[in-house]
Amino acid sequence: MEDLQALLDDIHTTLSARDDKGKVATYIPELARIDPAHFGIAVIGVDGTEYMAGDAELPFSIQSVSKVFTLTLALGKHGDSLWNRVGREPSGTAFNSIVQLEFEKGRPRNPFINAGAIAVTDLILSGHKPREAIGEIVNFVRFLSGDDTITTDQAVAKSENATGFRNFALAQFMRSFDRLDHPAEHTLGVYFHQCALAMSCRQLAHAGLYLAANGRNPVSGSSVVSRERARRINALMMMCGHYDGSGEFAYRVGLPGKSGVGGGILAVAPGKASIAVWAPGLNDYGNSLLGTAALEILAKRTGWSVFGL
Repeated sequence: MEDLQALLDDIHTTLSARDDKGKVATYIPELARIDPAHFGIAVIGVDGTEYMAGDAELPFSIQSVSKVFTLTLALGKHGDSLWNRVGREPSGTAFNSIVQLEFEKGRPRNPFINAGAIAVTDLILSGHKPREAIGEIVNFVRFLSGDDTITTDQAVAKSENATGFRNFALAQFMRSFDRLDHPAEHTLGVYFHQCALAMSCRQLAHAGLYLAANGRNPVSGSSVVSRERARRINALMMMCGHYDGSGEFAYRVGLPGKSGVGGGILAVAPGKASIAVWAPGLNDYGNSLLGTAALEILAKRTGWSVFGL
């Protein structure tokens, strides 16, 4: 395998020169302000070695990448009873679609589409006030990353709350089927804040390292989840982590991954490394255009695809 730092530098140089960088998300006003020229990548090996290129230490809104961490947290609190609320199958529809939710009587298809993530957040809220639940999520991500400076971008959270009409519709629809225990505005207040977590590629790669190392953080030595649960979360990321573009991502990259409309992607090379990329311009599926291309090159040239060379 070639030198990782040289490889990341080459990927960054090559892709930064592309004219087509995708289009930033505009339905969240704060995200529409982001310069699409930003591009960063970080790889943290299971031995703790760090490799970075570009804007790897510039914080950005991780958006739906946060769903990996809230799923992990909710499974720790509620165990497999969580699956009574949400399924484990690919959706085949847009991340904010209400059509499938109606057909399946308010039970979201998986925890990574918006409806499923809202259901997961509702479980985290159990026994807490919204502010306490937000604090628990932030503290959990700080624990995973080993970085107490991580916080939420309040401007992004406010922007999402002001414009998240489709998410309010999804939450109210689930509440009508008794799929949520709390008022929609409480659950969504927590959900918007988790999506507004601001992290750099370096921090994000560190936070996802437990999924590359059988449920343990090899840097801190902390146990996060069991080996079996880490494997299952990775499986869900592979099948559902890129919405209705998950099959295309698996075909091209071959790694478990979770994207966000802020342009971030967390990818996992089991037994090898945790990888985070950020490029705000999105493709037609709502996933980072340059980020996906970077991961495709990285997986090919390292041989890290779970499907082999």
